[in-house]
Amino acid sequence: MEAELTADAIPDGDPLAIFDAWYAEARIAEPNDSNAMALATATPDGLPSVRMVLLKGYDPEGFVFYTNSRSRKGGELLGNPHAALLFHWKSLRRQIRIEGPLSRVSEAEADAYFASRARDSQLGAIASDQSAPLDARSTFMARYEAAKAEFAGRDVIRPAHWFGFRLAPTAIEFWQDRAHRLHERRRFVRRAKGGWTSTLLYP
Repeated sequence: MEAELTADAIPDGDPLAIFDAWYAEARIAEPNDSNAMALATATPDGLPSVRMVLLKGYDPEGFVFYTNSRSRKGGELLGNPHAALLFHWKSLRRQIRIEGPLSRVSEAEADAYFASRARDSQLGAIASDQSAPLDARSTFMARYEAAKAEFAGRDVIRPAHWFGFRLAPTAIEFWQDRAHRLHERRRFVRRAKGGWTSTLLYP
């Protein structure tokens, strides 16, 4: 039991370095979408909502994802620019919670990522009024075909309302599953003047 409690303990140190290590392991071990993360937002009135999105980049400045800003989540992100992320890697029995304020990525970043997407995904972004009521799937597919015809033979232009957000972490919490529910948790909080403090939490 003692070995189980102490083996591979979550270290104190740089949480972004720990994220790097855990994410690298997840990219190998997780069978599908190791970059999938739950994105929790709130309306200006404080009502919560959550959905899965994909991490598209991260660095010391934050964690980046993209969306249609006219969607429900886009409106919530713009109206209350704070959010929380959750990675859960069942194959590794781990999760990471990240909290912080949001900002828009630059136009150049958004253009570069949009250009890297599969063409059909680009056309889908043009065709979709994400989160708006849809009378029939055939309507959406007709809009997709119209977009396909419009951009035939040329690059698909990123819609101005489709862009990325960067969450700048102010808190990062690591959770490691242990036998008999004797789990391990360590929470890091960013200091106002830089750097991080951390503490272990009861599971």
